[in-house]
Amino acid sequence: MHPFSRRSLLKTSAAFAATLAAPALVRAAPKEIVIGGPAGAAKYFNSDLFPVLEKKLDCKVLYEGTNSLTNLQKMQADKASPKISVVIMDDPVMLPAAAEGLITKMSASAIPNLGKLVDDAVHQDGMWANYQKPWVGIAYSTRRMKTPPVSWAELWDAKYDSKIVVPSLSNTEGFWTLLAAAHLETGKPYKEAQYEIDAGFKKIKSLKANLLNVYTNAPQAINLLEQGEAWMIGGQFSAYTLIRKADGSPVDLAIPRDGGFSMPSGIAKVSGAPAGDLADAAIDFYLSPEAQSILAKTAFIAPTNQATPLPAGYPDPATLFAPDWAFIAKNRAGWVDRWSKEMT
Repeated sequence: MHPFSRRSLLKTSAAFAATLAAPALVRAAPKEIVIGGPAGAAKYFNSDLFPVLEKKLDCKVLYEGTNSLTNLQKMQADKASPKISVVIMDDPVMLPAAAEGLITKMSASAIPNLGKLVDDAVHQDGMWANYQKPWVGIAYSTRRMKTPPVSWAELWDAKYDSKIVVPSLSNTEGFWTLLAAAHLETGKPYKEAQYEIDAGFKKIKSLKANLLNVYTNAPQAINLLEQGEAWMIGGQFSAYTLIRKADGSPVDLAIPRDGGFSMPSGIAKVSGAPAGDLADAAIDFYLSPEAQSILAKTAFIAPTNQATPLPAGYPDPATLFAPDWAFIAKNRAGWVDRWSKEMT
């Protein structure tokens, strides 16, 4: 584990101050760097990725694991004196971070792998980049279901009364179920249905009879699936479900025939943060085939560096739908409020 502590922050600040005070040491790399990212990734970051990063860059990583909105709030609070140097957040949360000047533009000269990513992986001329693409489908209990669900419409089948779990809309993955509902209600493809939110809310309200739970804590929801209390979770990530499957849990993830989704995860450099050169090097490592091969194997995500092999059995990212995140970011707060009123 890499605990985030006051002591370690003081050490980071002291090292940075010493560098400023001693020109002869300017080229010496800071030995610690604070990276903020998702709590759900802490296990495989700490066990599989950071040991390689620390050895390669001769540094110590202090990982602040929480959720994207919380990391955004921390950066807003610390804007005058940032503590996090590299931040990992969902794309819809990167949008306000960029608009508020909390993250800074990256360059291919400082981060060479930035220029080796698949199309659409670099946003706003380098404000952030996608280092991985988890995919999204329907998680299901292999103990309860002998065959995988084939359509999002199965979540609404009356035979699954009180057996379905969905994410709250306050979780990013909650949008996928709402989008699937809009698609089913309108009959339109995802590209058009993503703007039919009233239709989505109308359809998803009709799912209430089948709901066992609406979660904000993904690990607890997966526990319900493992125990067989829940039969399906709508709108679930590969990185959450397939890790449990690899550990022997009776769960699996299906991509319905009406299509799965892509949830690009972004990495960015925090504006005015300490350890700037080390932050560039850490981001370049995340975007490298070496790091992405580790993540593909341990976290079940699709890589974004074109030189990274796609593991056998992984979906082609080009077949997964990526929504209009700017539209989502603009409307999300209102949708979350509406969800609270109409789904409880």
